[in-house]
Amino acid sequence: MPKPGAQRNFTDSESRIMLGRDGFIQAYNAQAAVDGKGQVILAHRLTNNVSDQDGLVPLLNAVAANTGRMPAEVSADNGFCSEANLAAVAQRGVRAYIATGRAKHPEGGEERQRGPLVSAMRLKLRRAGHRSRYRLRKHIVEPVFGHIKQARGFRQILHSSRRATPALYLSLASR
Repeated sequence: MPKPGAQRNFTDSESRIMLGRDGFIQAYNAQAAVDGKGQVILAHRLTNNVSDQDGLVPLLNAVAANTGRMPAEVSADNGFCSEANLAAVAQRGVRAYIATGRAKHPEGGEERQRGPLVSAMRLKLRRAGHRSRYRLRKHIVEPVFGHIKQARGFRQILHSSRRATPALYLSLASR
């Protein structure tokens, strides 16, 4: 028997309850990798995990698969910051600029934000100050998200199942 507080979505069992701007909603977590020059989506990922930490390596691998080469550098917000991600990025020879801020991660994710690689990244970003390459992130990826949300009015995925969404992203990017 299910617990009294148990919840289940019978129309989209892959989605999860996540905290959104308007409270808790049944949702997915969408992530995208955007080209710094053309502001074109090079790769995307849709997951039912609220944390971004598990998304950086799959996005990098998808960019390499879609373009035929690994990106030279990556900027990411603090949701992607972890020792494992910084090690994986370094192993691939990608220059990283990943914020180390105070994001709260579910299930002990804060502990993955401590360690020598995170400390080195924090120092790297602090030393660069206003000249940091990380600051360019807001001029590269945020306008793409803004365009999708405001100009195209695309704020919700109306499909059930993550398998249905890649065509949506590709059609948005190719218009």
